[in-house]
Amino acid sequence: MKALLALLIRYKRLVRIDLADGSVQDLTDNTGDAPDGVVVENGVVYWTTMGKPIVDPNDRSEKGRDYSPKNGGVHGMKLDGSAPFDVVPSGGLTTGKQLASDGAGTLYWGDREGFKVSRVRVDGTGLEDVVVNPRDDQGLGECVGCAVDRKRGHVYWSQKGPSKGGQGRILRANLTLPKGQTPATRSDIEVLWTNLPEPIDLHVEGDRLYWTDRGAPPNGNTLNRAPIPGPGERGVRPEILASGFGEAIGLCVNEAMGLAWVSALDGKIREVPLPDMPAADRAERILVSFESAVTGLAAL
Repeated sequence: MKALLALLIRYKRLVRIDLADGSVQDLTDNTGDAPDGVVVENGVVYWTTMGKPIVDPNDRSEKGRDYSPKNGGVHGMKLDGSAPFDVVPSGGLTTGKQLASDGAGTLYWGDREGFKVSRVRVDGTGLEDVVVNPRDDQGLGECVGCAVDRKRGHVYWSQKGPSKGGQGRILRANLTLPKGQTPATRSDIEVLWTNLPEPIDLHVEGDRLYWTDRGAPPNGNTLNRAPIPGPGERGVRPEILASGFGEAIGLCVNEAMGLAWVSALDGKIREVPLPDMPAADRAERILVSFESAVTGLAAL
């Protein structure tokens, strides 16, 4: 691993960041409206868009941006920035959040205002929902983060709950829908963690689940990890690896290198050494700082 890919939501940019010196190369400044999740598979980069929001001119905060119109999508291009294409054209989903791959040609993502997790093959075929939650006024069922554990046959997702609300959850289900059930009625959903500050992006690495949390301190605006629970088990109390982020969002982990990277809405991407791993003696550092909020991260 030599570089990261990162999405700059305000400027519709996808950039490549060299891990050695923090230098930045633009791949495209035409991602579409509000890019959020990004992943690389077989020499192609894919990303989601949340779509164009309805903006309240009197409220410049995040609450003043309504992403409920169905105008999100999933898009792709070659790693040199050429040959852009749509996997799911804009309008094919509501709000595309974290994007994950099963490594075998299928992409998964959280659809926040759609209250669901969906998937599609990289050629655009087989678009379907995996989980569909009932709608609620507080957004408790909104799906944000998404990670795939193909080895164990699971998809994980986060439901962040209200902003700074302490009602976040992380859940999982089988990659295969139980026979005779629907995404809205499936009985194999496991709730692994509850009452989290505000969990966002997820990452499965080995026998651990990592996640970012943008909730209120001291447990929010953190990088967390915990062992993957066994069948029917609940998650144990997570280990906080780093804190003090400016609204933590994107996540990339490489245990072989002993490092994790976290992006945030304050524009910074921080490199975090993992305890008891090869780079544990290194100090945290800001890899790069942008003028725009940074959303999704992917390894390159």
